[in-house]
Amino acid sequence: MRALTWQGTKDVRVETVSDPEIINPRDAIIKVTSTAICGSDLHLYDGVIPGVLAGDVLGHEFMGEVVETGPKSTLQKGQRVVVPFTISCGQCFHCTIQQYSCCSNSNPAEKQDMSATLYGHAMAGLFGYSHLTGGYSGGQAEYVRVPYSDIGPIVIPDHLDDDKVLFLSDILPTGWMGAENADIGPDDTVAVWGCGPVGLFAIQSALVMGAAQVIAIDHYPHRLELARKLGAKIVNFRETNVREALMEMSGGIGVDAVIDAVGMEAHGFAIDNMIDIVKQKVGFGADRASALKQAILSVRRGGRVSIPGVYGGMTDKFPLGALMEKGLQVRSGQTHVQKYTKPLLEKIEDGTLDTTFLISHHLPLEDAADGYTNFHDHQNEWTKVVLKPGMARGSTNTGTTTSKEYA
Repeated sequence: MRALTWQGTKDVRVETVSDPEIINPRDAIIKVTSTAICGSDLHLYDGVIPGVLAGDVLGHEFMGEVVETGPKSTLQKGQRVVVPFTISCGQCFHCTIQQYSCCSNSNPAEKQDMSATLYGHAMAGLFGYSHLTGGYSGGQAEYVRVPYSDIGPIVIPDHLDDDKVLFLSDILPTGWMGAENADIGPDDTVAVWGCGPVGLFAIQSALVMGAAQVIAIDHYPHRLELARKLGAKIVNFRETNVREALMEMSGGIGVDAVIDAVGMEAHGFAIDNMIDIVKQKVGFGADRASALKQAILSVRRGGRVSIPGVYGGMTDKFPLGALMEKGLQVRSGQTHVQKYTKPLLEKIEDGTLDTTFLISHHLPLEDAADGYTNFHDHQNEWTKVVLKPGMARGSTNTGTTTSKEYA
């Protein structure tokens, strides 16, 4: 089959690799109909996530048709499913309390030491996201083996096109959980750093949850305009002093809750962030956390800090004193996707949530490398890239489409 493989920093290629096979009784094989490039894939592309090996198949946002099942899978051939990026057994302590991204069993034992050394406990398995998370092949491919297929995938009704439901795999639940972790109340002012896909879904989710005011912070004009259309007020951090603006917009108290949807490769010209950029490029492993630092300093005393943005290492000059002295609550983590897919699917079906507005480009899987380059280098215009296996090479579509166009 054809699949997008990592070959080194800023070097990804579509190559012919071995077809996946059923290994365990709960497995299923999915023929991919749509797969997306995620902002967190760019951390792999930039070479700042350890444990990625040449030839690894990338991608963790995907959906498709069931073509083969193991004897203990609950799926049936021909069903359309969206697959969560988190691989979860459904039976361990964490899964039984719906902490699916903390699963104890999905990361193979021989790989657990890698992440346990870094984080104190082993990470759970994730699709296409380094050997720290199990070394599983990802979904930017024609076919994918899905472990624990009786727990993860959600069956999609035929009347919903791929574009409407694909993001149930990751960024919609991630934005929703990011807003949920901010513990939003009806009178709250919420600030969201980053108007990428997760940030935009966090903004949409916060408004659906009843926030009185949502403030979007970024520097890309088009992304800020998308946030405005959702109902957010906007702040361009290259034109405005963010902390001063937030104090003014919150009546001098500070915002009630902050959501860091940026993560480890934050932009910004603060001296500590510039130093972190250099350290990250030369391999010192310093996460660029300027957005998180600014969020902690901007939230009101007694406020809430939600961190859906991805961090993978250490960060310098962290405002720990502000965190403690202000009495802040912090919640973070990889998304417990399986907890959210069913209720969010219902919100898509009844029109409460729209997931298609941020798609800027559809590309053939064969052009995935070009998709990575443009998504990385032209983030204002390339807001979200959906890859379509089977789409003729050289074809490019902007905006949303139906999966039937690429049958």
